[in-house]
Amino acid sequence: MPKIGVLFSRLRVEEKWIFEAFESRGIDYERIDDRKLVLDSHGLKKWSQFDCILERSISYYSGLYALKVLNGWGIKTVNTALTAEICGDKLATSCTLDKAGIPQPRYACAFTPESALEAIDALGYPVVIKPVVGSWGRLLAKLNDRDAAEALLEHKSVLGSALHSVFYIQEYIQKPGRDIRAIVVDNKVVTAIYRKSQHWITNTARGGEGEICPITPDLESLCLNASAAAGGGILAIDVFEDMQRGLMINEINHTMEFHTLQPTTGVNIADLIVDYVLKVAKL
Repeated sequence: MPKIGVLFSRLRVEEKWIFEAFESRGIDYERIDDRKLVLDSHGLKKWSQFDCILERSISYYSGLYALKVLNGWGIKTVNTALTAEICGDKLATSCTLDKAGIPQPRYACAFTPESALEAIDALGYPVVIKPVVGSWGRLLAKLNDRDAAEALLEHKSVLGSALHSVFYIQEYIQKPGRDIRAIVVDNKVVTAIYRKSQHWITNTARGGEGEICPITPDLESLCLNASAAAGGGILAIDVFEDMQRGLMINEINHTMEFHTLQPTTGVNIADLIVDYVLKVAKL
């Protein structure tokens, strides 16, 4: 019987479902609170007891660097540090999609307000500016004109954080009041929902409502290609529907929430996560 570790930050509904899935099967697992985590240079022996670690940290950086250490020691993890590094950084995701030839909205990055304004002018208003690291639709801004752009860029430039000095700019896609979130587990698109909202931000964390989305051949192919480019594993693929260009990838998430998706679709994501973790543990 494999032994599994689950690295988590807070007991959200998703973690409760995952823990219940482990317990219902009698799987030997251990809960590891990343707020109490210490990874030291003599820790390999302690961590080698685990056949696989499932990473569910809320903090991108806590999860990423824990994965880097564990993978460096040869410990199997879901997902890998490489996948986390790509998916947790929007610019890294965009570059990875570009390299793989996968359709996505046009984007630009700049490092000063002046160059960011030039990039925005080149893309054309409106645009969306995002933090390169972040989730739940926080700190996204839609800029409709140069006055708004100048004001926002000035605010960001004085916030002091190095990440606020990386300006990630994306063309605004006129969505049909929704986007798509598809779940890929072990190179299979297992389910998908529309996230519908009157607001241009359709994240369920911001009030978007879920509705079952059919998995068409085009959606399946796009999501599988995006998953493969990001390193595979357990991923949530966020997809835009553009009226002229068709489906395109917006973002890829490696520690996704599924509190809306699981009850909406009836697909037990927690069980599928456990299935995949056990498969990796036995490899």
